[in-house]
Amino acid sequence: MKRVQMRTSAFAAVVVIAGSALAACGSGSTGGDSGSSSTKAGGGAENAKVAFLMPDLASTRYELQDKPLFEAKMKQLCPSCTVIYQNADSDAAKQQQQANSALAQGVKAIVLDPVDSAAAATMVKTAQSQGVAVIAYDRPIPATPADYYISFDNEKIGNMIAQSLVDHLKKENIQGGLLEVNGSPTDAAAGLIKKGIHSAIDPSGFKLLAEYDTPDWQPEKAQTWVSGQITQFKDQIAGVVAANDGTGGGSIAAFKAAGVKVPPVTGNDAEPAAAQRIIAGDQYNTISKPIKIVAEASADVAYQFMQGKKPAGKTTLYNTPSQLFVPTVVTKENIKAVLFDSGIMKASEVCTGEYAKGCADLDIK
Repeated sequence: MKRVQMRTSAFAAVVVIAGSALAACGSGSTGGDSGSSSTKAGGGAENAKVAFLMPDLASTRYELQDKPLFEAKMKQLCPSCTVIYQNADSDAAKQQQQANSALAQGVKAIVLDPVDSAAAATMVKTAQSQGVAVIAYDRPIPATPADYYISFDNEKIGNMIAQSLVDHLKKENIQGGLLEVNGSPTDAAAGLIKKGIHSAIDPSGFKLLAEYDTPDWQPEKAQTWVSGQITQFKDQIAGVVAANDGTGGGSIAAFKAAGVKVPPVTGNDAEPAAAQRIIAGDQYNTISKPIKIVAEASADVAYQFMQGKKPAGKTTLYNTPSQLFVPTVVTKENIKAVLFDSGIMKASEVCTGEYAKGCADLDIK
């Protein structure tokens, strides 16, 4: 119980810090000319348009959380403003077309979660040449600095999920090696998560049996790869470090399809399906990074750019002013406090059917 209380306090601290960051951002610098064409577009934001361009449908969060939360915050900040939402469905060329279309419609800012972080550099250059600010969202754009970057600390996320798993395996004296299921090779955020994972498992004493960069974060591709590793390594697999809930779910499906015991598997994003798997004992952990924090922060920053202001970053990453929020690891031990007592999830939506008993056992109601 004591550990749950400590983690709940940490979660509350994150929310307080995030709220302070948003307040500070709201009073951000509107100082002199920076030389960037995207910060010279003065004028009010009344009746302005902003593009919100998301990368894929493989993660359910974009349609269910990011989009409505961003739209709601923008409506609060600027009732007369219009949000142009598009999802590229893992197609970088399609996202380029969506960005061009948004520019043609006269947007004053673009919030961009890139399919391909390298290819997104062209979108940044094109937008900035037209005086339109680009806010990199969730995934950074290393090659060409965007005007701002808002995300949770992805390298920290990788370290946290992997270290949590390593600590659990050592505590339970579980022997064997690890599989590492990374995210998309074209996603710079996935690269940061991967770096964080290695920072935890490389010195852990556990052998890395194999690792895989999952194209487009597709759960089915993660499942296929893990199935092959089960055939090769059999009972040598002590755990799986998966970079998000989708790849974690695919990994778990592979073990179930093979008819063997599912080892501890990590995740990230705190999707409802992942919460159900944790409650059922199929998934060991996930990461709670309340989308509301980053969605509202990006709306706030975009609105400032739309007004011709230049919000100050809290730190710098890839030569880009940035806000990086710290998330919380979620396991069965603290899932009630972090996800349900906090209001992030509703028991009525998660504790259904076969998961009702598990929820009752954890006093989730």
